[in-house]
Amino acid sequence: MKPARVLLLTMIELYGLNNCDTCRKAIRDLKEGGFDYNFSDFKRDGLSLADVESWLILAGWDVLVNKRGTTWRGLTDSEKADLNDEKILSLIIKYPALIKRPVFKVGNKLIIGYKEEQKKALGLYG
Repeated sequence: MKPARVLLLTMIELYGLNNCDTCRKAIRDLKEGGFDYNFSDFKRDGLSLADVESWLILAGWDVLVNKRGTTWRGLTDSEKADLNDEKILSLIIKYPALIKRPVFKVGNKLIIGYKEEQKKALGLYG
């Protein structure tokens, strides 16, 4: 028997990139699961400073930033040096693709990435 979906009644705010395979998979799974969601593309729709600030508070930049991606690897050594929340905030606004994708905002909860742990937190199984 499947566990009940805890997030069933809450609208999911989904942030990512249209051309990201992982984001497309998350969208497909949400649709197939019958979840209500809104999708915002970082590049097309932009990022709100307030959203990124709240994500940094909720998750921390070490979770929010994708250090395995080409955008991170393309940063200069000086951009990567002496990182703090303020500097990371500035980098994320300048380079939205630095954010690990997708980002799910469900009520006051933030879920970042799309592996088994995140799928279970969203109530998606499989």
